[in-house]
Amino acid sequence: MNIRAARLGDEDAIHGLISELALYEKAPDEVTNTTEKLKVDLFVDKVCEALVVENESLEIVGFALYYQSYSTWKGRCLYLEDFYIQPEFRRGGIGSRLFSEVVKTAKKWGVKRMDWQVLDWNEPAIEFYKKHQAVLDPEWVNGRLFF
Repeated sequence: MNIRAARLGDEDAIHGLISELALYEKAPDEVTNTTEKLKVDLFVDKVCEALVVENESLEIVGFALYYQSYSTWKGRCLYLEDFYIQPEFRRGGIGSRLFSEVVKTAKKWGVKRMDWQVLDWNEPAIEFYKKHQAVLDPEWVNGRLFF
C-alpha cells in the first residue's frame, strides 16, 4: 500500500470513496458535491488537500481530505474533513499510516491543533482515534447552517 498526495485525475476515485463513506454513515443522499467541483477545490482553488492510499494494483482505496482552519484561541489549525479506507483494506495498519501522514502535515504547517468529527455510534472509528491518543470531547455540540 502506498500513501501519496492526491493529484489531478484522482478526483473520480476520491468522490467515489466520499460516496461510500456517506453510505456507511447512513447519509448517501447528503452528498451534493460533484467530481468536477472537487477537482476545482483540490487542484485549482486549492481550498483543501488530500492524501490517497493506493493498493498493489494502484487503485485508490482510501483517502484523507483536510484543510487549514483557524481558532481564535489557538491560531492555525488543521481540520480533517474526511478519513476513509475501504473495509477490505483495513486492519493492516494502513489507517494508522494515513493518520500519521496527516499529523505530519499538521506539524509541517505549524498548526496548534488538529480537529475532526466522528459519529457517536461509529465505535470502530472511536476506538481507532483513542488508540492514537485523541481527545474526543463530549461537551461541544456542532452547529451548522446550509446554503
